[in-house]
Amino acid sequence: MILGRRRYALPTIILILITFLLFSSLPPGAEPPFVDDHSYYAEYHPQSSQNDNRIHWTKHTERHPVSSFIPLPTSAPSAIPRVQYDFTKESWYGRRKRVNRQKAVKEAFKHAWNGYKKHAWLRDELSPLSGRYRTTFAGWAATLVDALDTLVIMGMEDEFKDALHALERIDFTTTDATQINVFETTIRYVGGLLGAYDMTDGKHPILLKKAVELADMIYDAFDTSNRMPQSRWQWSRSVRGLPIQPSKQTILAELGSLNLEFTRLSQLTHDPKYFDAVQRITDILEDAQNKTKIPGLWPMMVNAQDLEFTDPRFTVGGMADSTYEYLPKEHMLLGAQTDQYRKMYVAAMAAIKKRLLFRPMTKDGEDLLFVGNIHTSVATKSPPEPQWEHLKCFFGGTVGIGAKVFNRPEDLSIARKLTDGCIWAYHIMPTGIMPESMHLSSCQSMDRCEWDEHKWYQDVRGRLAKGSKAEDTVQEAKTIIKNRGLQPGVTEISDPRYLLRPEAIESVFIMYRITGDKKLQDDAWRMFQSIEKMTRTKHAHAAIEDVGNLNTVQLDYMESFWLAETLKYFYLIFSEPGLVNLDEYVLNTEAHPFKRPAART
Repeated sequence: MILGRRRYALPTIILILITFLLFSSLPPGAEPPFVDDHSYYAEYHPQSSQNDNRIHWTKHTERHPVSSFIPLPTSAPSAIPRVQYDFTKESWYGRRKRVNRQKAVKEAFKHAWNGYKKHAWLRDELSPLSGRYRTTFAGWAATLVDALDTLVIMGMEDEFKDALHALERIDFTTTDATQINVFETTIRYVGGLLGAYDMTDGKHPILLKKAVELADMIYDAFDTSNRMPQSRWQWSRSVRGLPIQPSKQTILAELGSLNLEFTRLSQLTHDPKYFDAVQRITDILEDAQNKTKIPGLWPMMVNAQDLEFTDPRFTVGGMADSTYEYLPKEHMLLGAQTDQYRKMYVAAMAAIKKRLLFRPMTKDGEDLLFVGNIHTSVATKSPPEPQWEHLKCFFGGTVGIGAKVFNRPEDLSIARKLTDGCIWAYHIMPTGIMPESMHLSSCQSMDRCEWDEHKWYQDVRGRLAKGSKAEDTVQEAKTIIKNRGLQPGVTEISDPRYLLRPEAIESVFIMYRITGDKKLQDDAWRMFQSIEKMTRTKHAHAAIEDVGNLNTVQLDYMESFWLAETLKYFYLIFSEPGLVNLDEYVLNTEAHPFKRPAART
């Protein structure tokens, strides 16, 4: 048998050599098969070479140049009321419990980071089940850049050095994507680079260099006739000198949530063009704020080309959220040198309180608050649609910050009730995790709300059995509740997924730093344990299909915000309060910390 095997040895060697010669050199642009090897990315990753046939952005003459830039405010920063609670020294036992929880969060981060590094290095996102990768944000290593300041915060120095080294190979002047999402690029990439730069006290110039490189490219998206950005930027048109225009269907959040990043760029580079770009947007928003169908609020969609705000839909949730989040935060980053953002925030909060806030009916009578939606084609006096979504969970923290920096102590109870609402939404689900979106049974009064089983049944039928002619309406409601797995007070789970989102823990963290209430740490710990249990995979962590099912299917994606935001907030709530002190830093909507200017005393 040994002699028989030797007879085939020479032909086998020849075949191997021929195969090697045929496939060791791929034609230009060919993509080799996926392998779990870092050297593959160093050799073949598209960003590793400037000598390709793709279009590269370079500086050129603008079609609609700015004749005079709006400068950053130059007066000395004014004193802003303190945000953080005056924490006292913790007990030995309290510190031990906190640190053990913090270590558990860091271990989860390391697990996901190592999976990304092994299987998707220099790619946008890891696919946590298959061990492959996804290209979601122009292919510029979104997870790596988004997680830079988390590495710093968690003290992962070796991993941070590896990431800095890899950063050199990312070419922000080109992409295979036909469009660039200006908002996502700004908050994840520019924000990630600036956050890491500020967290390391400017010790790594490459971070600011890369931020400027990218910002100078996407600045071209503002080269329109009215200087409003084309939010889904057709970047290759700009490179070829062709005109672009902002969309008549622009998402509000994508227009109104570029302030912090561009302002911080101007503060660091002393180049006014970045601040000028976003200040023009702010001035347009301020002018339109009291002319919309709900004065004080902006609709979900904006005609950025004609500067019209006529869309009938209003929310603080998806498509609008961070525009409202950035009002108090930009005030902080500018050091209260202008009163513009305070005025806009006050007007928005008045409208939200009047038109959007509602109290849910719960079986235990908890005093919670949520923010619904309004469609102005419905009767003017109609209550808000009692819809809640994970994306809205940021709002408790935003109201908390606004209550502090604008000296509105009466709003702190609203902030806490909004945050407690998200904690409740986690607690009532079988997995201990709230769904992407759901509808609730709302109270008739904000002051008093007793549990009414029959009202809940009616509300369930109103959402899920419209037009039904069933004789036994109670039994019909009970059947729907059982089949849909609805918890008391919930009338529909319109999207049962959990996408590794950070908004709930974001508000829990902020409210903990504002109030010092250690119950919030316990709430956060329960949330983390539930998420870790349901989302952990061999390679990292995965989104899940159904938070109402303990045997739910995991989904093969992990967005960059899992490492940039969710685990960062869980880590910070168990850190000492001096780490990313909210009186020293302001966090952008992707949780990247920017240094606040020192106020005059």
